[in-house]
Formats: sequence, structure tokens, C-alpha cells
Amino acid sequence: MRNREKKQEEKRLLRPYLFLLLCFPAAGALLLLARFAPGFAEWYATHPYPVISRAGNFLSGLLPFSLAELLLAAGIVFAVVWLAAQIVRAARAKGRRGRTLAGSGLRLLCAAGIALFLFAANCGVNYSRATFAETCGLPVEDSSLEELVTLCDSLAGRLNALRPLVGEDENGVMTLSSSFSALGGDAQEAFEALSEEYPLVTGGYGKPKPVLLSRLMSWCNITGVFFPFTFEANVNNDIPDYSIPSTMCHELSHLRGFMREDEANFIGYLACCRSDNPELQYSGLMLAFIHANNALYSADAATASAIYAELCEGTQRDLAANSAYWKQFEGPVAEISSSVNNAYLQANGQEEGVRSYGQMVDLLLAEQRAAAE
Repeated sequence: MRNREKKQEEKRLLRPYLFLLLCFPAAGALLLLARFAPGFAEWYATHPYPVISRAGNFLSGLLPFSLAELLLAAGIVFAVVWLAAQIVRAARAKGRRGRTLAGSGLRLLCAAGIALFLFAANCGVNYSRATFAETCGLPVEDSSLEELVTLCDSLAGRLNALRPLVGEDENGVMTLSSSFSALGGDAQEAFEALSEEYPLVTGGYGKPKPVLLSRLMSWCNITGVFFPFTFEANVNNDIPDYSIPSTMCHELSHLRGFMREDEANFIGYLACCRSDNPELQYSGLMLAFIHANNALYSADAATASAIYAELCEGTQRDLAANSAYWKQFEGPVAEISSSVNNAYLQANGQEEGVRSYGQMVDLLLAEQRAAAE
């Protein structure tokens, strides 16, 4: 009788865990609907997602620090302690080790299911939404070399005009004049302005947040991270100053449901250019110029080099300092991180992987073409 009662009690305790396993099919259903049901992902991105993300971003925004960073650090410690505890439990459970290990495995599986469902609901579906070019009417098409040269020339000229308006340090390298928080507020305002021009780039979100372990992010070649479990735009604030504003706006684009890397870059550039702050404008134009001139260099190295030579000395110093900064982090850690990021992007439908960052040039050319009409 006692054994029967014990088994019934074990079944009762297992029921909540078995229910949580439904997170796996629920997440799979969301991702399959997003990929194969026409219009579902775009509907989700423009209706349920803004409500969910604004609420989550508001709650995490009540904290002045990155909740994502705290959770990741605490999660690593918890995982180590939990694993050690399960090993001890199994060692002490003589005659019931198999059942004890199975219970630990079930709990771990449930946690993975919850994480997968939250990922699917909080950002996974958005990878399958309609492209920004389609929804905002930009004519993305094959472009001529002449159009690319015109784009690079234009960006270089705009950079040269803006460079005298930003500060620099004792080495003549661009430096930010305001705090991270103030700059984040400017980025937030830039998106509010952009949302008036592009309503799908919705407003109502908080500021990006700096990461305390930014140096570690640099070792992993990471400039920023959108954390879908807390709806935070996290930024590496150890990187060269000129790239911090555009990184802020890139991650804020992800927060608004634009998960493709090329689109987040382009939307970040658009937001920077709509700002009244010349530091944001300069940062966005630098992002655009680097991508455009790299693309031109692949097609016509001589012309790309000639346009680069037209940049003012200050901008060339900024780019040289950026190269020197990232060179110190070259090595196996950066390579592994890049491989992981590549696999993640491909798993979420970005077949080009990390190269998808370069497809921003098509959007820049489309914007140029639209402006000329």
C-alpha cells in the first residue's frame, strides 16, 4: 500500500513537468507558422509582438543596469551549482539512481522547452516577417557599379562635412561628448522621429543599456546583443566611440522586431541620420560607408581606395583606430564566437550567415535610387 501511494505521489509531482514539455510543440508550431503560413509572421510582428515587447522592455527598463547580463552571469553559476547538486543526489540515491537522474533530465528538458518557447515568441517568429524593403516600399534590385561609386562618394562627402562637428581626444580620434545614458536618450528620440516616417518602426521603447563585461564581448567580437528574454538592447561600450551610437540603434532595431542583421544595420543608420546629434549622424554614416566602400573594394579596388583617400584626416584616424582596436582581439575566441554567430543566423533563415551584415548595401542603394526619383 505504501509503495502504491509513493508511486501516485511521484506521478502527481511529475504532472507539472509533463505539462511544461508542451512548450516544445508550442514553440515548433509558432516557428512553422511563421515560416510557412503566409502573412502570419508579419501579423505577429505588428500586433502581438509590440504589446509583449513593450511590456517586457518597460519592466526591465525599471532597472538601471542590464538585467540580461545579470541573468546570464547568475545562470552560469546556477547551472554549475545545480549540476553538482544533481550528481550528489544521484550518488546518495542508492537503488534509485536511474530514477533520480531521469528526474533531473526531465527538469532540464522542461527548462529548455520554456527557453525555446520564449525565444520563438519573443524574436524567433520575427525572423520570418516580410523584409523592411517590402513593407516600406524601397526598390531593392540589381545595381550598377556606377551607382555604388556614387553612393560611396556621397557618404564620404557627408562624413567629411560632419567630422569637424564631433569631438576628438589627444590622438585626434573621435570621442563622444556625452554620457552613455544621454546618448541612449538621443538614440531613443531618433527612433521616435523615424517612426513618424516609417510607422512600422514603432516607438514607445526604452534606452539601450551598457554592459559591464564589455571587454569580454570584444574578445568575442560582439558589439551588441538584443536579449529576447528581457527585451533589452545591450551595447558593448568598450568599442571605439564612433561605433557606439550606431550599435545602439542597431540593437534598438532588433528590439522593435527587425531581426535580420542587414535590416537592423540599415534601420540603425536611418535612425542615426534622423537625429539632431551630429555624433549619431556621424556614427550612422560611418557604418554605411564601411559597408558600401567594402562592397566597392570587392568590385573595383582602385576606385574604392581613391574614395577612401578623399576622406578627411580625422575620419581616416577614426577608421585606423577602429582597426587597431579589433586587431588586439584576433584569435581562437573571436573565431569560435563568429562561427557560433554564423550558425545561429543560418539556423534562423539568414542563409548568408555573418555575411548578411553586408547586404545593407542593397538597401542603401535602394534608398539612393528612391531619393533620385
